[in-house]
Amino acid sequence: MKRVKNTFFSREFLESLFFVQNKWHQHGVLVHTLRVLYHILKAGEFRFFAAGVLHDIGKPCCAYKKDDEDVEFGEYSFTDHEERSYEIIKNWPFISDYTKQIVRYHYLIRDIKKSKEEDPPRYEIKKKIWDGLDLVLKKDLEKFLMYDDLGKGKKRR
Repeated sequence: MKRVKNTFFSREFLESLFFVQNKWHQHGVLVHTLRVLYHILKAGEFRFFAAGVLHDIGKPCCAYKKDDEDVEFGEYSFTDHEERSYEIIKNWPFISDYTKQIVRYHYLIRDIKKSKEEDPPRYEIKKKIWDGLDLVLKKDLEKFLMYDDLGKGKKRR
């Protein structure tokens, strides 16, 4: 797959940031991020605050129309957005390694489930990454995924 590099003023970047993502998200990336933060703060899970702010920072950079469904509904796909988000923050010295790991792997659980059925080679790669993580990080990724899901709002279709 070609690596997508949307510029800040591209249609894909701005639309996905402010207006629309896909059928699983009610809002664009910005409002989704604010909703994730709301749920994190409401639960008092302050260790996730920075990850909540940064987990989708790379999403608008890699928004693209993957298939006819994306085109038909005016939506986007964001393959490996979590790795793009990590690439943006990985050298920031003021962000903890813990936060960087949450950002990098926040979609891993869902990716494993999805790729097991749709893309066995990808599944093997993602499963190997999961198996290499420590138990505390795995539990925190499960919890963070819950806040990420709460931030999506209702499905649109």
